[in-house]
Parts: sequence; C-alpha cells; structure tokens
Amino acid sequence: MTTSITGPWGPSEVPTTALLTDHYELTMLRAALKAGTAHRHSIFELFPRRLPTGRRYGVVAGVGRAMRALAAFRFDDEALSFLSDNDIIDAPTADYLADYRFSGQMWGYPEGEVYLPYSPLVVVEGSFAECVMLETVLLSIYNHDSAIASAASRMVAMADGRPCIEMGSRRTQELAAVAAARAAYIAGFETTSNLEAGRRYGVPTAGTSAHSFTLLHHSEREAFEAQIAALGPDTTLLVDTYDVEEAVRLGVELTDGKLGAIRLDSGDLTVMAKRMRALLDSLDATATKIIVTSDLDEYQIAALSGAPVDGYGVGTALVTGSGHPTCGFVYKLVARADSDDPEAELRPVAKASVGKTSIGGRKYALRRLDDRGTATAEVIGIGEPPEGDSNDRPLLVPLVVDGEITWSESLEASRERHRRSLDELPLDALKMSRGEPVIETQWEEHDR
Repeated sequence: MTTSITGPWGPSEVPTTALLTDHYELTMLRAALKAGTAHRHSIFELFPRRLPTGRRYGVVAGVGRAMRALAAFRFDDEALSFLSDNDIIDAPTADYLADYRFSGQMWGYPEGEVYLPYSPLVVVEGSFAECVMLETVLLSIYNHDSAIASAASRMVAMADGRPCIEMGSRRTQELAAVAAARAAYIAGFETTSNLEAGRRYGVPTAGTSAHSFTLLHHSEREAFEAQIAALGPDTTLLVDTYDVEEAVRLGVELTDGKLGAIRLDSGDLTVMAKRMRALLDSLDATATKIIVTSDLDEYQIAALSGAPVDGYGVGTALVTGSGHPTCGFVYKLVARADSDDPEAELRPVAKASVGKTSIGGRKYALRRLDDRGTATAEVIGIGEPPEGDSNDRPLLVPLVVDGEITWSESLEASRERHRRSLDELPLDALKMSRGEPVIETQWEEHDR
C-alpha cells in the first residue's frame, strides 16, 4: 500500500498516510456529504491552549514530516475496500475519497520556531471535507515532535554549549524513535544513535559500545584492545562495567594517553566525573573527555553544570518529552461559509466548552520585539495581521499554496532558526523552576 509522491525533496515511494486517522473523521465526512455541507469554505487551526505545566516556551517541530504525510495522503483501492467493507463509508463517500487531494492553503510556524499559548501553528483553508480529514495526521505529528523538541531545547540550554547526544531509541516505539531523533536535532542535539534517522533525515550519528561488549571478552583489557583496534584511540570507552578507576588507567595505557573519551553510566555522576577528571589529568590524558549518561533529564544536566563533564547522552527523558509526551495541541474549525458558494463570506465559529475555550476567526501572528531585539509578546491578530513596527517579526509562512507543497528547508536551517528564536526570548525562558510563559499572548481583534 504505497503511493508515489513528488515534493520539494524529490520523488519517493512512501506508504499512504490516509488511514493514520480517526474513525470519526470519515463519519463526519460521510454525514456532511449527505447533508450537502461538506464543500463549505472553511478554516481550521492547529494550536495550543496552554503550555505544559511549568514550561515557559515550546518549540515547533514536525513540519517537514507533516508535509511528507500530506503528500502521501491518498485513498488507494486497499484503503477504500477496508473502509467500505467495514461500513465506515458509503458509496458517495468512497467516490469522493478516491479522488481526494488537498487543494487548499496552509500557513504555519516553521520548524525550530518558539511558540506560546494560542500560537496559530498551522492554519488550514479549503473545503470542510478536505480540511477535516487532516486533523489526526497533523496533530499526531506536531504533538509528538514538538514535545520532543521542547524537551530537547531545555536540555541543550542547561548543557550550556556542551554537546548532547540523543540515545533514546530503545525507550520508545521504533518509528517514534526516528522522529524523536530528528526533532531533538532541530532543537540543538548534536548527534543521534539512531541510524534510520541518519539515513532518512541526515541527522549525524554516533555510538561505540555497551556493557555487553566488555562482558563478551575474557577481560576488560581484551575488550578495550578490540575496540581501539577497530575504532582507533579517539574512541569512547565505557568504563563502569567493573572498576572505574582501573578501566580509566587501562584505557589511557592502551592509547598512550590519546584516548578520546570515557563514558560514565552509573553512580553519582558529579562525584565520579570530578574523580575521573583528576585521574585523567594525573595520567597526562588532559585531552580525554568525559561523557555521562544514565537517565539524564534537563534538571540533572543543570545539576552537573559545575562538574568536569564534556557531553551528555540522553535517552528516556528526551523521547518521552521529559514528563510531557504531548503538547496538547488541538485542531479546530474557526471559520466557515454558510453555503457552497465560493464567494460566500466566512464567519467566525468557535466552541465554548468550559476549560476548552477556542477563539473564532482566522488568525495571524507576530513576535513583538523591543528596541534591543528582545521578545515582549506573542501578538495574534483575528481577521487581519496584527500591526507591528520595523523589528517585529511575522511568524506564519506559506506551507501549501493551491494544494502544492511549497515549504521545504534543511534541518540545519531549522536548527539555526531555533537558535535565533531562543536568543530573542528574555533570560527567564531558561529558568528550570516552574513558571508562566516567558512572554504573554496578546490579541488584536479586527472586523471579522
């Protein structure tokens, strides 16, 4: 069940993404087609009502993956047979889906950008039928990838220039691991252990050995000799399988003091790092680095800031969003026409559920900056773009124009955007203590 797609990234064969969705999207479509309301001009928006508890900002990730998913959103014969055989769709709905192609418009925050509560991260415009079908696939990608990127950004900030390595593949679902590596890289991680992320997205990969490699051999010396013979003296040796100090001495001996790094994976990492740094220096291995792992999160990385640590390997906490595995994004209808007439005026609509407030009307957004270039507010215009001055920065970019995917950029460009957007925020953004969003969300309401 594959479809051939072509986008800014070139042609490729990918599985259809049409069934990565919820049953109710098809029943809504079926009912709307029968009622004659399916083709009303509509605008949906994907946005957060709030940040996860204690977070001061979020990071957008998943845009590139979402665009690839959109390109492959096609209902082939196998998908249509499944839906029809299970009475999820009727014949008119099957006829509509057989020719489904999103032909509308999308705007959104580009990858790496910081977001705040109610930021209109994706604005989707077209008929109700074609827009409603995209709810689940967009939310699943954005909620996951942005959660990872948001956690990764905090970890990188606490590392304060020391590299972070993504190594969480064994702690999450196998395909989620690939997406997590991509999102972490956008937010500033240097490398990943996941080879599929390297193949598919070009994320730099790194890795050496686990305790099993040491245990495979008759002695730690034999294991270290084998690794150094294969990978060279610049390798990283895992030194806490047996006695850490003896392992460090052995690694320095076998490389004539040119050992690349040691990895500490257990114990009190602050104490061990200080002791091993002193030992390495006493052995004239002053260039040998110390890498630490062992269930790190941003708080532990911050606690290690005063230790002689040269890099961090992060797994479980990263790929689970460090306590917030989803961003809580929602996808809501915010405007629609009263008829199928393409010239019919759009009118705002919104639900009014207690605690789940949505605001009707098409949204626009800019980042308000002071004369020093520091962000002071996320300004959202309803109905029209908000008014800004010369250094305020519009946040929405075109993603899809008349059904054609136009957005594409390298991960390096997304990484650079994240660095710039984070640099704009007040210093309070980097506090690990619980607090409110670092800048407020302001509304400018125009005629709707």
